[in-house]
Amino acid sequence: MPDDPRMSIVRAIHPLGFPWKTFDPFLFCVHHADAYPRGNEAMGPDASLAGRRLGMDFELKDGWRMYHGDVVPGFPRHPHRGFETITVARSGFIDHADSLGATARFGRGDTQWMTAGAGIVHSEMFPLRNRDQDNPAELFQIWLNLPAEDKFVEPHFKMLWTEETPRPVHRDAQGRETTVEVFAGSVSIDGETFAAASPPPHSWAARPDAHVAVWTIRMQPGAEWTLPAGPSNVNRTLYFFRGALEIEGASIPLERAVQIEPNVPAKLRAGDVETEVLMLQGRPIGEPVAHHGPFVMNTHAELQDAMRDYQRTQFGGWPWPANAPVHPRDKGRFAIHADGTQEDRD
Repeated sequence: MPDDPRMSIVRAIHPLGFPWKTFDPFLFCVHHADAYPRGNEAMGPDASLAGRRLGMDFELKDGWRMYHGDVVPGFPRHPHRGFETITVARSGFIDHADSLGATARFGRGDTQWMTAGAGIVHSEMFPLRNRDQDNPAELFQIWLNLPAEDKFVEPHFKMLWTEETPRPVHRDAQGRETTVEVFAGSVSIDGETFAAASPPPHSWAARPDAHVAVWTIRMQPGAEWTLPAGPSNVNRTLYFFRGALEIEGASIPLERAVQIEPNVPAKLRAGDVETEVLMLQGRPIGEPVAHHGPFVMNTHAELQDAMRDYQRTQFGGWPWPANAPVHPRDKGRFAIHADGTQEDRD
């Protein structure tokens, strides 16, 4: 398709897999969408788990996965070093706990941003709180790299609550709406700039010249919007995962990652259904990447050091009584930070 003269803006098109293909400074992106059934007494699925590879259930069976959970779906206690996780909870809830002593429940459009830095252990569980109706869950998890000079910064945990997330709306000439959710960076809509809350202090996204942006773009059927031009020295990728999309008048197949020229505007048009796109943008770090499981360093020797350090120190230990802690069913959205600061949302 890039040979289409209308598509000179497109550098490359890639099929979406699991996870999605990403480009420097991003390391990883996965779109979790699970149609969980009603919850049981333990906030796990009120359904048989027979036939699932519990502890390693990544197969979409009956519309949902258990991942590494064996009672509640999710990811029990596991370590990270050398990068950041950005978790956008579009629906459902996530219960977080970590080795710093921080804990949270978030969902309904909240974003958790965690700098692993020198090393952190955390769990991310998906409690199925509803017993009388289904528990659909949808989230993005994005890994953002850290440069060598920041690989060993102190770990940091931050919540970007949905109430603080900009969601500007553009209406085209026919009144059809395009909504941009801004999780990182800023966007200009109809002459007004909307900026996300600040990221953790040592994030690559905290550097103004890195131009990191994480947005979702939701378009009503038939809506048109021109994606503004960005800097010339960034990677900019549109992940088209729902609906029907044209870029500069050319149709894009569903479930594609579209790398586009960053420094020219791109005219987007939705087809006859609601359409959604995730955009990831950032200046490349441009350093070697050595990646093994939950560790991302610059060299193989540093990976070996990370594994030895974790075996020796457990990155500070685990202060929770279970490897997959969940909060009470009726607990609302909240966060308790490592310094004891508490945020209550509902």
